[in-house]
Amino acid sequence: MPDEAQRARRALTVSNRIASKLRGLSDTAIAWIFIGPTILLLLAINIFPLLWTIYLSFTNYRANQPGRPVRWIGTRNYERLLGSEDIWGYLQATAHFVIWTMIFQIVIGFGLALLINRNFRGASFWTTIILIPMMLSPAVVGTFWTYIYQPQTGIFSYIVDFFAGTGALDMIGSVALAPWSIIIVDTWMWTPYIMLLCLAGLRSIPDYLYEAAEIDRANALQRFWYITLPRVLPFLMLAVLFRGIENFKMFDLVVELTSGGPGSTTELASINLKREAFEKWRTGYSSAFAIILFVTIFGLGNIYVKVLNKVKS
Repeated sequence: MPDEAQRARRALTVSNRIASKLRGLSDTAIAWIFIGPTILLLLAINIFPLLWTIYLSFTNYRANQPGRPVRWIGTRNYERLLGSEDIWGYLQATAHFVIWTMIFQIVIGFGLALLINRNFRGASFWTTIILIPMMLSPAVVGTFWTYIYQPQTGIFSYIVDFFAGTGALDMIGSVALAPWSIIIVDTWMWTPYIMLLCLAGLRSIPDYLYEAAEIDRANALQRFWYITLPRVLPFLMLAVLFRGIENFKMFDLVVELTSGGPGSTTELASINLKREAFEKWRTGYSSAFAIILFVTIFGLGNIYVKVLNKVKS
């Protein structure tokens, strides 16, 4: 007991000394003491790898040959990338994927949010059911849909054949259908996310706006166009921003479903980046590709945020 009392007194003495020293500091100094370690950690995790990647993008470095002399080659990697037709094909495939998934997810997600917002009996139950795909891992979803897409035994082929009479349908193995197979799965998985944000926007609209519109004899279409849509639009645009960035760097779902095939039909920019970096080991070249993708996403995101701020104001 005496030892414990002595330790407690020592701890109290130390805390009193620290408190007395902190009392002599300004609020700014105290704030930097607390946030300084966090900032240093973020710099170590984020900024240093980015700077290192930028440096490597100007070299001929290969990660599988660490003993090889690193030679500075300037902008040659960027010139080869921007002059390659294959790279533009991968970017085009990525843009096709991003645009169509956004269109489908916005339309379906907004429609589901309008239905759930009616507060019908069992709305909470159906909301939970709709959210299930979003809770699953992309690897699990990819494996799950690979079995669904099987041309002979998959339920998707059976349903299409039942309604359209097309026979066995190979979604993953077809050059024309493989991109749409990924779009369908991503829409199925992430539409609930769009629905949640739209539902938050709908729930934030005051009832008195609709009551005033009814007094002014506004019909349902006018109430939607002049009240619902403008109020939900910032939430919808925010959802598009988040999902657009995520879809631009989509990787795991595509790998599980098609691995970039057939051929290079579904080889998105992220898939090709992985091949260049960890299969061909062209580290400098892939670093330049990563920087180009980063600048593209950052630039488009910056423009989009400015538009979003104008909409909010």
